[in-house]
Amino acid sequence: MELLIITAVQSYEKDIKRLLKKSEVKAFSHMDVTGYKDLSDQPNDDNWFASSSGEHRSALFYAFVEKSGVDKVLNAIAEFNKGLDFMSYVHAVVVDVKKSI
Repeated sequence: MELLIITAVQSYEKDIKRLLKKSEVKAFSHMDVTGYKDLSDQPNDDNWFASSSGEHRSALFYAFVEKSGVDKVLNAIAEFNKGLDFMSYVHAVVVDVKKSI
């Protein structure tokens, strides 16, 4: 079993839910989170918020997925990201679960 963690800007929430369902992930959890990005090294004219710290409404999903289903989800995320014109991609990590109760 693997722990799948997905993060993205909040506007992709419905897309990720659809992607998980299509990838046959039967159960997952979701929470709204606030993401931060240090923009202090960028000139203010390149910084939409004109501050040194960008704050973004984000979504975090996590699910315990069988090893056989992980690639299906990661491939779907990669395909989704290919269709984006923005710098804000969907990110995913997989953590091996050695023990669980």
